[in-house]
Parts: sequence; structure tokens; C-alpha cells
Amino acid sequence: MLALLRTFSWQDLRHHPWRSAAAVAAVMLGVALAFAVHVINASALDEFSQAVRAVNGQPDLELRAMQGSLPEALYERVATHPGVTRASPLLELSALAQAGSAGNAATAPARTPLRVLGADALLVPAMAPALASRPWPGADRMVLFAPATVFLNAAALQALGLSTEPTGDTPPRITLQAGLQSLVVDVGGTVAAGGAPLAVMDIGAAQDLFGRSGQLSRIDVQLRPGTDRAAWQRDMQAQAGWPANASFAQPGDAAQRISNLSRAYRVNLTVLALVALFTGAFLVFSVLALSVAQRAPQFALLAVLGTTPRQRLSLVLAESAALGLVGSTAGIALGTALAAVALRLLGGDLGGGYFSGVQPALQWSAPAALIYGALGLAAALAGGWWPARAAQQLPPAQTLKGLGAAASAAEKPWLGAGLLATGGLLTLVPPVFGIPLAAYIAIALLLVGGIALLPWAMARALHALQPLAARHVLPLLALERARRMRGSAAIAVGGVVASLSLAVALTVMVSSFRGSVTQWLDAVLPSPLYVRSAQSEAGSEAALLPAGFAEAVARLPGLDRVQPLRASPLQLEPTRPALMVLSRPLGTDPGQHLPLVGEPLAVPAGRTAVYISEAVVDLYGLAPGMDWPALSRSFSPEVQASTSPVAMFFIAGIWRDYARQSGAVVMDRAVWLALTGDARTSDLALWPREGADLAALQQSIRTLAAASGASGAMPAHPAPARPAGQGESAGDAPVGAALVEFVSSSTIRERSLHIFDRSFAVTYWLQAVAIGIGLFGVAASFSAQVLARRKEFGLLAHLGLTRRQILAVVAGEGAAWTGVGAAAGLALGIVVSVVLVHVVNPQSFHWTMDLSLPQGRLLALCAAVIVSGTVTAWLAGRAAAGRDAVMAVKEDW
Repeated sequence: MLALLRTFSWQDLRHHPWRSAAAVAAVMLGVALAFAVHVINASALDEFSQAVRAVNGQPDLELRAMQGSLPEALYERVATHPGVTRASPLLELSALAQAGSAGNAATAPARTPLRVLGADALLVPAMAPALASRPWPGADRMVLFAPATVFLNAAALQALGLSTEPTGDTPPRITLQAGLQSLVVDVGGTVAAGGAPLAVMDIGAAQDLFGRSGQLSRIDVQLRPGTDRAAWQRDMQAQAGWPANASFAQPGDAAQRISNLSRAYRVNLTVLALVALFTGAFLVFSVLALSVAQRAPQFALLAVLGTTPRQRLSLVLAESAALGLVGSTAGIALGTALAAVALRLLGGDLGGGYFSGVQPALQWSAPAALIYGALGLAAALAGGWWPARAAQQLPPAQTLKGLGAAASAAEKPWLGAGLLATGGLLTLVPPVFGIPLAAYIAIALLLVGGIALLPWAMARALHALQPLAARHVLPLLALERARRMRGSAAIAVGGVVASLSLAVALTVMVSSFRGSVTQWLDAVLPSPLYVRSAQSEAGSEAALLPAGFAEAVARLPGLDRVQPLRASPLQLEPTRPALMVLSRPLGTDPGQHLPLVGEPLAVPAGRTAVYISEAVVDLYGLAPGMDWPALSRSFSPEVQASTSPVAMFFIAGIWRDYARQSGAVVMDRAVWLALTGDARTSDLALWPREGADLAALQQSIRTLAAASGASGAMPAHPAPARPAGQGESAGDAPVGAALVEFVSSSTIRERSLHIFDRSFAVTYWLQAVAIGIGLFGVAASFSAQVLARRKEFGLLAHLGLTRRQILAVVAGEGAAWTGVGAAAGLALGIVVSVVLVHVVNPQSFHWTMDLSLPQGRLLALCAAVIVSGTVTAWLAGRAAAGRDAVMAVKEDW
């Protein structure tokens, strides 16, 4: 076998290097894309986990509130428990940071989202050493407890353009924007924690600076050796007055939450990358099919000289394995390089937003490289199987005479029908660990089953077309040839069917998703103008507009109506991502304010209505008409004396939400205010009066925001004393003009659809690649066919057919083959799109959409394939219909 590879196969490679290089490049590209996606995601997840461990330290348990904050008085009860070694209180906040004070912050190039962590400076070194504050050299040690003083990690220093060593006697100063207030703080030193930009300060100073006195975000607990965690946890929860909304979590739950949330996105991205490998297998098939057809006389000679059919099969499979091995090796190298460049330029975020702000180091895994390399090798072997079978079944005597292959035997549809039926049944299987594995297998079976049915389907279709061509010689020749050689025809158009079906499926899925998103945006953006804090990017409660701000804006002239909106995170389960609780005025008809799926239910007496997104239904196993005790407990500050919580929530309906994959709950704003008393808002929906001056209205709201921030609506610690002439007032600072931002509903819609189109741009590229590879397969297959039919064309020429008529026959065959292939690809693609829309997307991301068929685009795809296939067949037949074909007939005389 090695001798044949060195002589027989190597000579063919030397004469046709570019053809083999195309197959190697296809395998290389598929492996590289899939492996790069894996390396980037694995590196980002590992970096995120390390950053979480560094920030959280090594506590045995974490105590958090399901929503809102913990009362500071709870810390004493936890810390003084006899089973506790130490307990560390923490306050987690977020802000936007600029280098410099408020007087010159406007000259800073950009504002950086900054996580602010208030911690006990005496307890942190033992609980979380990476958060221990390190003052600047020569600074007073008491700076650890100084008011309005923060300690930054390396990422924050780099983002703010600050040096790791202070210059001069005065420490650096930065400005933090929290809500509508600008706060000036000193940079007292550094911390060793990695990850995204982080600032650490004394917890008492943080409570004073941000107006959070008496509030904690979490308490880290270290238990005494030998203490049973579960028993201690039950003991604490059984104490009188223990908050019902207090939840215990394990230290690794944060990393587990982000892993669970991003798993479906990572898997779908990997599957999408493997589509290139799938199409690469068809390119290997096309290259080897053409190669086997060109070398058919040589294979026949080898058979005459004693080579067995099994040896010929093994030889072609060895050639495909060689192509796959070279392509996989190059793909692993290219994928590693792509991952390194992407991590340097884009960080760990590939568009899902799960790892934004993370700058991970590349984590290369040898087992993963072997797995993806094996996938490339398997794809190449799968692509080489049919050409290898053709070499095995080649009739030596007939081939040496140049008569081509025998006509196809009658095919049975049972195998293809069975694969289609199995694929349909697999679509009913639920996801495995949040991943639609059965749906992916179903799609593969549908594609393979559809291609397996091609010979049978082509026989039926061409038989139905025969009466139409019975009175016309040339069409009859084309149809009879295509009908009698339907096995070869099915192989030729198999790549077209596979690639066109994938293109159709992706086109329908993207079109359906985009149409549903457009309708959803129309429903959730009722007002023409929105205002929110400029810190919205930070995504935390520090970005909330203060209580009373909505009412003050409503009193401004030029407005017909103002609707406050509030979004607040809710952590019901430690291992699941946080829900988002949305409160807004719903009125008597919630269907006018929410894109409900179905009609809302009547609310029983004594219940409070909430409306859950589709993700909540899947993640928490809920349905309309059910009570939700867990949500009720999250709004109970203390254990109630009776068994009834403060409010029993009733699920009155389901609404469609494409913004929050982890789930969202909507309640009326009056209910929120009655339960929490928190009147702060996240956004204000504005309806300006007809003819109102929008520029003047926006300036009035900016002035109101600056006045609200300067008046102390959010209490803040005064800035540290400075030499005369250097005092700042947040209300007078230029940055006050950027406390709030305005955006129109049309701008939000355009921005959202632009992000959508950019996110799915890769699918259009994959469609083009798939169609191109499919047409290349048609060209290779037709070239192989006509090379084997040179004597047939010569005989037709001797019978009186002109070269133009012979080319017409070949083009007619191409039109018949690709026409049937286009119809099959269209039907199969629509079936696969139904699986993508109604199974894969709901199981992966927990949202549904309406199926939309873009008829014009689909017909254009099919027409392009038919025209391209016909032209390709005509071009492939030109070389075989010339003088050489005529002379080839003499070989048998």
C-alpha cells in the first residue's frame, strides 16, 4: 500500500497540486474555525473562573439576598455564631470611571465601567488575599481606611491610563459616576486581583460614598473545621427573624452560572463553525471523485495486474486520510493562531456578551486538539468513502474500453425514509444539560436521509418528466441518460442538495428571527423617546435614576406622558443566572404593554399577577395558572409568623423576550412600590407633545439631572480636602452634561437590527461557501462523468449530432440534475429550518419565533443553483465533445 501511495497517488498529486490543495484547505478551514472557537471560549471561561476565585477568595459559603441588599445587622449574627471562624462583609457596586477630577474629567478619552468592592481591610487578607489593598510606597498605612480612597487592579490602571507608580506627592485622582452623581476619589494604591477593571475600598467608606449605609451585598463565611455546612445553614435559617430572601451559595456558583448561561451559545457557535467542516467533506468527495474518474483506466489496469477491489478501496481511503491529516494538522495550527489574535484584539467575547471585559491568556489543550483533528480526519474519510467505493466497484474491462459505468439498479427508499423518520422523532427529545443534542443529530439524519432518497426521488421526478420530452430527441436523450444513471446523478447533486438545504435553512431561520425581533421591538418600544442614566453600560443598581426624578421630569412643559421603567436582578437559585424583575405600569390590559404569547389569565382573588418570559418557563418549569412561592419568598424581608408570604404571585401569562436569555418577570409598578418602597427607575419613556422643542426638552432634563446629582439625592461622602482653588463640585462639573443619555425608539430599533445583522453575518458567508462548494462538487462530478463518456459522445457525433447538440444534451442533463437537486434542497432546507426555528432555538436560548419564508430569496437561491449547475455542466462537456471524443471511438475498431 505504501508503495502505491508513493508512486501511483503521488504522481497524481504532482500533476494536480491545486486540486488537492483545495481539499486540504477546506478541511483546514473547518478545523481551524471550530478549534479557534473552542480555544477562545475555554480561555475566557478559565480566566473568568480565576478572576472569580481571586475576588471571592476561599470562603465555605456566601450569603446573599435574592434581590436588593442584606441588612448590615445580619453580619453580627453570622460572625458571632460559634460555628464560624470568620465572616467578611462586602458591598458590591459599579460605576463609570474617568481619570482626573471632576474639573478635568471631560478631557479624559473615555469612561471605563468599573466594579467597586467595599471590604473590611482587616479581614480581606485572610479571606481573599488578592483583594488586600497595597498602598503606594511611602503612604500612611491608615490610607486603607481613608474616605473616598480606592485601590485599583492592573486592568483598571491600564484602562484609565494610570501608572503603576504614583508621580509626585499627590496621589492620582479619578471621578466615578454612579447614577446622576459624580464622585471624586483618590487612588491610594493597588490590588493584585486580575480580571476586569476593579476598585477596592474600605466598606465603611464605600457605604458613605455611595449612600448605602446599613446595606451589604454579601457575607463570605469561613466555618470552623468539622462544621457541617448543610446543618449550619439549616440552623441559621431556622433562627427567629432570619430574612426569607437570604440565600446561601457555594464559592464556585458564580463561575457555574456564567458557564451555564454561555453553554448553549458556545455550543451553537461551535456547531456553526463545524458547518465549514461539513461542507469541506463534500469538497474532499468532489476532488477524489474527479481524481478517481480521471484515473479510472489506471485503476482498471491495476485490477488487471492483480490489485483486489479491497486494495483499491483502501488506496483511495488512504489518499483521503492523507488529505485529512494534512488539513487537520494545518487547521490546528491556524486555529491556534486565530485564537491568539482574537484573544488579543477582541478579548474573550465572541459576540454573546458573556465574557466582555475579560482579557484571557490562551489556554491550549492537547486533548481538544486531538479531538478536533480527529473530526477533520473523519470528515475527509467520509468525503472519500463514495469515490473509494467507485474505485472498488469499477469494472476493469468496460473501463479500459472507455464505456463508463453500468446503469444504476433500482433503489429502495426505505433507508432514506427511515433516517428521515428517526430524525423527526429525535426532534421530540428534550435538551441534554441545556444543549439540543438530539436536535443536532436530527438535522444530520434529515440531511443524510434526504440525500439517501435522491436516487429514488430523481427516478420518480425524471420518469414524470419523460412524457414531456418524448417527441424531442435532445431532451429525451438528456432525460434518459439522467434517469438511467441516477445513482451517479444523485452523487453529483448530493453536494448541491446538502449545501442548498443548509443555505435555505439558515436563510429561513435568520429571516424568521429578524422578523420576530422587529415585531418584538415594536411592542416593547411604545414611546418615541427614552432617557436613562449614562451609566447604563455598567448594568447595576448604581445606574438607577433617583426616586422622584420621574415625577420631576413629568412636570416639565412639553411632555404629554412619562412612564417609569425599573429593572432589578433577582437571584432565585445560586447556580442559575439572575432573573430580571421588570416593573412598569401595566394598566387593566397587559396585552397592550407586553408581547404576550396567548391571552392573559384572570387573576384569582388574593393573588398578585406577574408575567414571565419564555425562558422562565423552560428554566424553572412554570406555566400560566401556577402560583410562584419562590418569587413570593424573595420579596419577604423576614420569615413571616404565618405561612402566607407578603404576596402570593400568580403567573397570569407568558411574554416573548429576546433581550434576557436567563429570564424576566414583569409586574405592575404599583405592586413593586408596595413591596419594596424603592421608587428609583432605570429608564423613563417619554411622549413629547406635538410640536415640542426636543432639544430644549432634553436640555431641561439634563439640567434637572445635574441639579438632582448636586443636591445629594444620592448621599455621598465629601471629596478629600485639597489645596485652595482645587475644590470640585459634581454639579458644576462638565461631566454633569453627560449624566443622562437620550435615545429614540427608531435609533434603538436600527441599532438592535444592525447588531442582529452583524451577529448573523457569518451565516451569509457560510451560505456562500456552502453553495460554492456544492457547485464545485457538481463541476467535479460532471467532469468525472464526461471524462468517462468520451466514447459515448464520439458515438453521438458519428450518428450525426453536432458539437452544439451534444453540449445541449449535457446542459440538459445538468439542468435536470440540478433542478431536481434544487427542489430536494429547498424541501429539505425548509424541513431543517423548522427544526432550527421550533426546536434548536427554544431549547438553546429559551425563546420562540414565528416561521417566515422569504419566498423571493429562496426562489433566487434555487434559480442561481439551477443556472450555475447548467452552465457548469455545459463547460464540463466542452472538453469531451471535441475531436478527441470522435477519435476515441476508433480505439474499439
